[in-house]
Amino acid sequence: MSIKCKNGWVNIEYDGINYILVESDSYILLAGVPFATRQVANVIKPTVIISTDGDRVVIKTQSTFRVTEVSAKLGEEFDETTPDDRKVKSTFTMEGDQLVHTQKWDGKENKITREVKNGKMVLTVTFQGVQAVRIFEKA
Repeated sequence: MSIKCKNGWVNIEYDGINYILVESDSYILLAGVPFATRQVANVIKPTVIISTDGDRVVIKTQSTFRVTEVSAKLGEEFDETTPDDRKVKSTFTMEGDQLVHTQKWDGKENKITREVKNGKMVLTVTFQGVQAVRIFEKA
């Protein structure tokens, strides 16, 4: 796992083999994720690659369930369709060493932070005071 800072941009690349979910079902219930999608989300082990392409942050997530990719400039709002098919307005920003991905829809806000701690990539999702934590280990 490596982090490279270049001109204020962060390039984090990692492969997800194992992750630990904490209160994920409470989180995804609040977010309105359908039951069948919640069941799949709790068992898949995705591979995620975060990189830069010029001045854009690119997040690609691959699993046996689906492949998604989002790409945008830091600080610029963009349209995103989430894995559970919500249409949201999203923004990537940096807060210290954390890549922050904010999603807004229907007066709601979801905050996803990604950072490297102790050699692992920690993804924390916060929605209405409930958090889900996924810990990715390098393959």
